[in-house]
Amino acid sequence: HDFRPDYLGLSVLHERWPKVPRIAVTATATEHTRSEIVQRLSLGGARQFVASFDRPNIQYRIEPKNEPRRQLLRLLRTEHPGEAGIVYCLSRASVEKTADFLCAEGLTALPYHAGLDAGVRSVNQSRFLREDGLIMVATIAFGMGIDKPDVRFVAHLDLPRSVEGYYQETGRAGRDGLPATAWLAYGLNDVVQQRRMIDDSEGDLAHRRRLAAHLDAMLALCETAGCRRTQMLAYFGETGSAAASQACGNCDTCLSPPQTWDGTVAAQKLLSTVVRLGRLDGPSFGAGQPIDILLGRTTPKVTSYRHDSLSTFGIGTELSEGEWRGVVRQLLASGLLAVKGDHGTLDLTDLSWEVMRGQRQVTFRRDPPKAPAAPRSRRGSGARAEG
Repeated sequence: HDFRPDYLGLSVLHERWPKVPRIAVTATATEHTRSEIVQRLSLGGARQFVASFDRPNIQYRIEPKNEPRRQLLRLLRTEHPGEAGIVYCLSRASVEKTADFLCAEGLTALPYHAGLDAGVRSVNQSRFLREDGLIMVATIAFGMGIDKPDVRFVAHLDLPRSVEGYYQETGRAGRDGLPATAWLAYGLNDVVQQRRMIDDSEGDLAHRRRLAAHLDAMLALCETAGCRRTQMLAYFGETGSAAASQACGNCDTCLSPPQTWDGTVAAQKLLSTVVRLGRLDGPSFGAGQPIDILLGRTTPKVTSYRHDSLSTFGIGTELSEGEWRGVVRQLLASGLLAVKGDHGTLDLTDLSWEVMRGQRQVTFRRDPPKAPAAPRSRRGSGARAEG
């Protein structure tokens, strides 16, 4: 587990004061993490108490990104008008823009991230804890010590790095036991960005593999066609309880079970296009170029590099651009496709060749149709976010 250096230094407590009782308490520890806590803190003889990870009052929902701020606005206006909640973003810039956007739409939203002055952060946090119906837009810097019981929603505009982080952040909703929503918008660019961040991260190969394993588990949760709650409980090792043994009936995949389809041929077409692009001299391209090639589009990039002469040009018109982006996203999530370089260039993995040779069948989730756009506010700019 990726413990903070401060945590790793806690082993000195037992060495200096061996007779002083100690207790280790954590909210989101897998079995592997608990074993490492026992080892590093010399708690081999201690008893372990593990409560259920199930939060039945929280409805977990994950949907494809399509103008995520507008999607968020639709959620707030239709399901949580005037209610308090937290919106998590990956970057400080995204926090500021999202808070400004919500304020311009007439909502009361405040930013919170490590780049703000400590006094501003303190005021914003106090207002969130004290006032009703306030929305906090924040990075993961916000959360420790937050115990507001009536948080009715926790929304993520970017993909969390791990199931542990996702569970911990969504767990700040509905602490009064009343219904709450955990909502996440998730798209192809999230997968590309997270894969690239892992490749560029400091640390040895083992560290990057741990990060990749955390991300793989999070992607599996996003792409599952089964109950999200039972999958999340299984991740934390909770498989024997009643909640973990049956579908919950209160997540999006239970309420509206997704369709699946045999995507083997589509995957082969996409992978074949990636192979052919990789054999050509020229610049690197992201996912958009192979999709344009499959759709037979004569864009300036396609024609200038003569990609319209590739044998896969125009062979993918049975799917829309959005469906092809879903194919790329799900191939990346399942390790059947990789990302390399600064441009998010697609590359094959060892497993890709099994698909290409017809040795592996590929099944995809069918993304639901796009919801209608959220109505734009007729109100003025409204109160601006502080800070």
